[in-house]
Amino acid sequence: MDREQLVVSPGGQASLTTLDSEPAIRKSSPPSPWAIPPRLSVLAGRLDRLAFSPPQAMLFEGGDADDRIFMALYWAARLNCQAEVPPCGLCASCIQIAQKVHLDLIVFDGREGAIKVDHVRDIRIKALEPPRGPGARVIVLAEAQELTIEAANALLKSMEEPRPGNCFVLLAPLRERLLPTLVSRSWVMSLPWALNLDGAASPAASEEMDQWLAAFAGFVRSGTGWFERTAIKGRVPRQTAAGILLAMEREVARALIGGHPPSGAGDFFACLEARELRRLDEILRESQEAVTAMVNPSLVLDRLAVRVYNWTRDFSSD
Repeated sequence: MDREQLVVSPGGQASLTTLDSEPAIRKSSPPSPWAIPPRLSVLAGRLDRLAFSPPQAMLFEGGDADDRIFMALYWAARLNCQAEVPPCGLCASCIQIAQKVHLDLIVFDGREGAIKVDHVRDIRIKALEPPRGPGARVIVLAEAQELTIEAANALLKSMEEPRPGNCFVLLAPLRERLLPTLVSRSWVMSLPWALNLDGAASPAASEEMDQWLAAFAGFVRSGTGWFERTAIKGRVPRQTAAGILLAMEREVARALIGGHPPSGAGDFFACLEARELRRLDEILRESQEAVTAMVNPSLVLDRLAVRVYNWTRDFSSD
């Protein structure tokens, strides 16, 4: 409602002035669910360009599990948001995808257990239908290394006979964890490691990983030098422990395919036999699961080092 105010001029003249109603309080917009961390900005830009002609299968490797699922949902929003500059983060599609309730989003998460053939059969039925909305149906298999062999083979058939408008997204720490045929049918995108508090994988962080790998290799050979490192400050940060395990997984993968070892500790992994590398990969997977389950990271790393120290000696005595 308008208000009036008595105004007296310097000459003594009095008059009433009408005041406008108080301006409405502007509500601030909620934060977008698609705020891209700096370390993922390059990848997001590539996805924006791919969205004009999206592949029917994508594979996101690297980073950590949270980064991978975030980029998968970003990709789903990019393909379904109808804003002028998608994804806007404010429309119904963006909000529903962020909450994993969108009709054209299907998510199976291997962190909750093995992805079985029955799950994939459900996917195959959905993939034969057109999307419900104007965008694309996005089928996400998080931690796809948890696919059983039967499920992986069934998924391969679905990927070989896709219906237009469907996009498969596989998420895994390393492409080597998946069937080669699944990888060969996917557009592979590698996420950077998240090692620092600000999310940037700096040269200093890479050097720190090399030092951890060298210490691990030295302990497995001599049985010394590891516990002193994990005991520094009483606790290894969870993010650092995840980075160490991922760095080891990369070394194992390179050794399995005969790649040139890029780090000073790579010689240790390259000298392991195939059966030892496969065993080490199993232990690393168990260690990753323990870190994800919030077990003390220092204890996880210590147990890993002791187990590898012991079984390398068992192998050598065979």
